[in-house]
Amino acid sequence: MNTLYYGDNLEVLRNKIATDSVDLCYIDPPFNSKRNYFQIYTNVGTEDQAQAQAFIDTWTWNLLAEQALRDIIGNDNGRYTTQTVELIKGLYAVLGAGGLLSYLLSMTLRVNEIQRVLKPTGSFYLHCDPTASHYLKLVLDSVFCPRGGDYLNEITWKRTTAHSDAKRFGANSDIIFLYAKSSSRYQFNPVYQNYSEKHLSRFKNADPDGRRWTDDNLTAKGLSGGGYEYEYRGIKSLWRCPLVTMERLDQEGRLHFTSKNGIRLKRYLDELQGLSCQAIWDDIMPINSQAAERLGYPTQKPEALLERIIQASSNEGDVILDAYCGCGTTIAVAQRFNRQWIGIDITYQSIAVILKRMTEKFGAEVADAITLSGIPKDMASAQALALKKDDRLRKEFEKWAVLTYTNNQAAINEKKGADKGIDGVAYTATGSNRSEKVVFQVKSGKVGRGDIAKLKGDQAREQAVMAFLITLNEPTQDMVEEALLSGIYHHPLLRRDYPCIQIVTIRAMLEQKQRFDLPHVRDVLKKSEFVTKETQQELFHQPA
Repeated sequence: MNTLYYGDNLEVLRNKIATDSVDLCYIDPPFNSKRNYFQIYTNVGTEDQAQAQAFIDTWTWNLLAEQALRDIIGNDNGRYTTQTVELIKGLYAVLGAGGLLSYLLSMTLRVNEIQRVLKPTGSFYLHCDPTASHYLKLVLDSVFCPRGGDYLNEITWKRTTAHSDAKRFGANSDIIFLYAKSSSRYQFNPVYQNYSEKHLSRFKNADPDGRRWTDDNLTAKGLSGGGYEYEYRGIKSLWRCPLVTMERLDQEGRLHFTSKNGIRLKRYLDELQGLSCQAIWDDIMPINSQAAERLGYPTQKPEALLERIIQASSNEGDVILDAYCGCGTTIAVAQRFNRQWIGIDITYQSIAVILKRMTEKFGAEVADAITLSGIPKDMASAQALALKKDDRLRKEFEKWAVLTYTNNQAAINEKKGADKGIDGVAYTATGSNRSEKVVFQVKSGKVGRGDIAKLKGDQAREQAVMAFLITLNEPTQDMVEEALLSGIYHHPLLRRDYPCIQIVTIRAMLEQKQRFDLPHVRDVLKKSEFVTKETQQELFHQPA
């Protein structure tokens, strides 16, 4: 069952995942800006404007949005509830065709499919920020409630300890909505959070054997439900428990007789599970720069957050789905807690991150057992990826080629239209605390001798010791000869000679498993002294 899908999650949900097959779904979809980026707000400050532009770049009114609007309003095959159709029509009338509606349409399509694939006992967690949460709740209500589902919680996660803002209260929380597919049959296991130091300080008493306890009220005075009036050990009162229970507690040594002629109950620290978890989660810290689990993925969520969700709404052997799996936190926690899992992501970088994470965390045997779907395995599927017309996937072939050839060790150049011929960068160790840059370029169309000449110039500009041209089509003889004339690089650590420019074919990668085999310095999943700050910030862009 443990399956990673590389592709558009809407297509995967509709065509690959069966109805009533998933126990728990958690998603943290883009765009999680933490800023008021929509057109109905007034942005203030340069940071807000930058976030607004980032949103516009991600969610614009385009052909995909038009198709989504027609799909929902037309409601072919009765895929959507009447409430969903009417809601989208109303939002279109209020918001108009723009980035916000494009985002909401995208979410509506996918939430509708998630509701379908959930089992009758299934639960759904949607992680978002307060900027769009009010719109998303309307969407969730329209999808789940008319079909017998129910809204259970709006969870507030305190994602940072403080956030300074001169013009408003600090925005330091995320919203997580919890819905059930059935209002009466959903799975929920009570979860507990650790006691605070202040709460633990209440357990200041101890029995002779060292067991710590605090006392609690046994009287029923003031309680609306009444109580039991009797005298015990010369003390008469209205008690919370009947006489037989009082006698049992006394025999067990659980009564505390106070100096003021009172009786109180001993509550032992070692018998308490913790504080019952409420809808405000302020005990789970975000990933910081020193966190051991940090992967350098900007929107990575802490494993503790997913631990709570998975433990609360699933049991061992259940199927967990993350349709925007990003760097794979949901998947890693599901694996650790003996759940089956399904992950979907539209970027190959995320798939590469997850495969490496699973290998390092659970070993090659677990990673090798993962079923991979949508990743090129032969020339036909590689050509299909290279020729995709969807703008969102226009660089995915390049990313897949570079990351696959380098065993997920290269850094991808994310700059749109500004790569200057370079699609990826890696560093090879040349000695103690020394390294040299290696660059990669990917071509999916016709190639010729001029491509080698251009790559030679790009290599010189980047001051790289070696350059690799990864090509979908077979190279010409002129290309091979031009590459051989580019010179030789002597690797001081390996004491071997390598052509300064090498040609790698996709066919050789797929059929002969040809890979970049120089010793690596840089781990693409974590920050390194060899990578500039600008490159680090642009490595990844999808949520976890």
